[in-house]
Amino acid sequence: MNSLPFLSIYILPLSVLIGYGLGGAYNFLALVFVFGLLPLLDVLVGKNTRNPSEQEEETLSESRVFRFITWACMPVQVILVVWGAYVVTHQSLTPIELTGFVLSVGITSGALGINVSHELIHRVNNRLEPFLGKIMLATVCYLHWAIEHVRGHHRTVATPPDPATARRGESFYAFWPRTVLGGLQSAHQIEADRLARQGKQPGRLQNAVHRYVAIELVIAAALWWSFGFGAVLFFLAQSLVAVSLLEAVNYLEHYGMERRTLEDGRYEKVKPEHSWNASHRITNYFLFNLQRHSDHHYRPNRRYQILRDFGQSPQLPNGYAGMVLLALVPPLWRWVMDKRLP
Repeated sequence: MNSLPFLSIYILPLSVLIGYGLGGAYNFLALVFVFGLLPLLDVLVGKNTRNPSEQEEETLSESRVFRFITWACMPVQVILVVWGAYVVTHQSLTPIELTGFVLSVGITSGALGINVSHELIHRVNNRLEPFLGKIMLATVCYLHWAIEHVRGHHRTVATPPDPATARRGESFYAFWPRTVLGGLQSAHQIEADRLARQGKQPGRLQNAVHRYVAIELVIAAALWWSFGFGAVLFFLAQSLVAVSLLEAVNYLEHYGMERRTLEDGRYEKVKPEHSWNASHRITNYFLFNLQRHSDHHYRPNRRYQILRDFGQSPQLPNGYAGMVLLALVPPLWRWVMDKRLP
């Protein structure tokens, strides 16, 4: 497996720069790339179901090139958000340009910032990569997700208590507030339980969720001090777009999935069939094999370059970008997806 195709993620921030440089409706260029070109390429180029051999897995896991590609996303993401805050407060943008610019930065923050942070926060056996991932999550006001996703979602996935698992028949618009508010509540409870186990007093800053909110407020204050209140509004707006993209992906990754309840009242172990899988080659390069989500939940410690494709997993009819568009139209989503549920 070659690492070069995974550099395609950098097309997205580049498209934001090009769109801004060209001006006008070109500020929507990033959206056209993600929701126009990517779904089309997924259809034209097709799928890749090949899995690395055991020998290849060892070589790929030890290769630092794959890691450097994700590490470099952190400064790109930070610079993009800070630069974006400067642009909207110091440049004269028309309403169309401003809308396109904010949406494009937000989509980039979701696809580059949150998606790459997802890869990094799972590397719990070292300190550098989770730290880089949290920096990126801070740029979208979603630091608490580092707690809820790793220590909450991966434990309760495909069960009714999981706020990030969409229920059969639930629209994305009903799922969004449930997962956003539920995820925050879950992260707070996870931290409260941790402190209780350690016999610590639940002081405000003892709980990591409180510290993370404080960090995000400091970032907002720094942008206000540097560029004015408009920068804060931009920061929040692009964060909303990025988080909505993340939750749209969460929606389609586990829609309608539910693990069986065993005789002892516990849920069966997470298996590859408890996540929707997609083998579309182009989007998997673009999203660091995120679409091989079945293997990610089956073995969360596996790095993106060695994730495997499982044929027995439920299969999405298109890549994530196309499926996100489908999720925005609930009747069409249910017509396509409900008949595919096991």
